[in-house]
Amino acid sequence: MLLNSGTEVQKESGSGEQVMDATNQLLLNPKTVSYEHLDDNSRRLVKKTIEFFENKGKEKLKYDDHERVWYADFLEFSKKEKLFATFLTPESYGGSECRWDTARNCAINEVLGFYGLSYWYTWQVTILGLGPIWMSKNEEVKKRTAELLDNGEIFAFGLSEKEHGADIYASDMDLSLQEDGSYLASGSKYYIGNANEAALVSTFGKFADSGDYVFFVAESGHENYELVKNVINSQNYVAEYKLNDYPVDEGTILAKGRDAWDMALNTVNVGKFNLGWASIGISTHAFYEAINHAAHRNLFDHYVTDFVHVQELFVDAYARLAAMKLFALRAVDYMRAAGPEDRRYLLFTPMVKMKVTTQGEDVINALWDVIAAKGFEKDMYFEMAARDIRALPKLEGTVHVNMALIIKFMGNYFFKPGKYDHTERRTAPANDDFLFEQGATKGLGKTRFHDYRKIYKEVQLPNVQIFKKQIRLLKLLLVLGKPNKEQIKDFDFLLNLGELFTLVVYGQLILENAKLLNIDDKVIDQIFDVMIRDFSKFALQLYTKGSATLLQQNICKRMIKRPVVDGERFKYVWERYVYSMKDGYEMNV
Repeated sequence: MLLNSGTEVQKESGSGEQVMDATNQLLLNPKTVSYEHLDDNSRRLVKKTIEFFENKGKEKLKYDDHERVWYADFLEFSKKEKLFATFLTPESYGGSECRWDTARNCAINEVLGFYGLSYWYTWQVTILGLGPIWMSKNEEVKKRTAELLDNGEIFAFGLSEKEHGADIYASDMDLSLQEDGSYLASGSKYYIGNANEAALVSTFGKFADSGDYVFFVAESGHENYELVKNVINSQNYVAEYKLNDYPVDEGTILAKGRDAWDMALNTVNVGKFNLGWASIGISTHAFYEAINHAAHRNLFDHYVTDFVHVQELFVDAYARLAAMKLFALRAVDYMRAAGPEDRRYLLFTPMVKMKVTTQGEDVINALWDVIAAKGFEKDMYFEMAARDIRALPKLEGTVHVNMALIIKFMGNYFFKPGKYDHTERRTAPANDDFLFEQGATKGLGKTRFHDYRKIYKEVQLPNVQIFKKQIRLLKLLLVLGKPNKEQIKDFDFLLNLGELFTLVVYGQLILENAKLLNIDDKVIDQIFDVMIRDFSKFALQLYTKGSATLLQQNICKRMIKRPVVDGERFKYVWERYVYSMKDGYEMNV
């Protein structure tokens, strides 16, 4: 078996002990990771990226962050190695090594998040900027884009506006028709990463006469392109820009009407997926720093890691982080298996964005409770992590927006399963063509999913058994105590209901991947110890809602469960998987 981290799992003859434990290899360690699942050139580029940051060192990394130094060194590295060009050019427009391969893209996602959100962000907004281009039928712009990528250029995505945020219905970017059939674009965009240096900015607007939507490309170096300012105090440049009678013609238009609308949403489908991976990278680096500090700090004649409450915080953080990685890895498989008849990714993608990123906040909170004031120190990576982990749930639409999308799938997920062949792991080199051919964004309510009960039935671990009881009670609530008309209008009520639903989906993909990757049962049971407590928390919040009916209250009370207490399991996970990370990684100075 090959893990996504690239570590081959073998069994020692006779003993049944794994020579290289799959679970120990789940979390990224830049100094030991091998990426054996990648082809030679992809592996070389990912490891070269790690080498770039290790050579840069933590001291310079932190200096650049504090002084808000534009990351020209990283972009120069990318240009020299053709990193963005190789990973972000579809194979039909690039060289022999070029393809858009979600599995290998997530390796870069995780590495860039591991070393700093700013580096991940320039990659992320380039992905967003490229989305409309690769989805368009404008071959001239596509070929030009491939050349620009090959020359090391970056891109931007001009969607949101200062007054409307991500409400794309209300765009004020207008294109006015001219006598010669061309257009002049006027309006502004806000919170646009890379817009200071992007070779092309994929810009969303409307035709002034018809109100129809349009996507077109603008050059940040054009005289009618006004870079107003960086709207944040950061190493990134997150711009407000204005187009002042900017000339647009058919050669620079990517899509019109419904196609432009679908292009915007489908680009976000591709791009939002990356945020969870950034959170995984950040949380993993912070975990190493926290365990290293705590294991070597002696207080009251004990090492910090000797205290039981500290062990509990670390084990919870590890369980959440392992779950994040397992879910996100499995979601990759569904992204790559997607097609016109298989749109299950439309549930899993926003969950990687919403659930994985919010779990990252919980991981950092637990670790911060351990290292306390050390987390504020300017020389610690953790100081960056504690700040940056908050950003990810708030990018590409808020948690609330993504939850509103997720809830639409709940009925079919629970009560109308579809039939699909088993989805294997998808790590083989291939271009993910469908991501740029997603088509119409209508009809989400018709999306079907494979029966979640199948994998749950296969697993008999104590805490999974309790979690299954909670699931049955949630379904009972949906049948006997389904929200009334007033509750449907109460988004806070639906938000808590959605949190319960997402935990079921989260657990499903975690169990599927645990089976595929041969993850230790004790780790999975510890993960579900956390999930039972989370489920109980959201059930209690739903119970306390003022609008909850008596029947709903009674069912919610029954959902509140206690995980199985198993001191031996806890000790095993602590010693084998958590404490063993001590001194496993420290960034070069």
